[in-house]
Amino acid sequence: MKGKPTKMDRALARICHACPACRVARRNPNSLAAKLVRSLEARVCPFCQAYERVYGRKAHERRHP
Repeated sequence: MKGKPTKMDRALARICHACPACRVARRNPNSLAAKLVRSLEARVCPFCQAYERVYGRKAHERRHP
């Protein structure tokens, strides 16, 4: 899906932003949580998929590299 994110995408991305596993993965990219998020985000988690559509980066990537 290309173009502007929908309101639903933004709502789902907010859930991902508050998700404990994704938060740990963003803070510590070498953690077990980061490995779990990387393995599941694109295939399973609709929140992680929406996060990528809204913010343009994967759910486990840091905001400021």
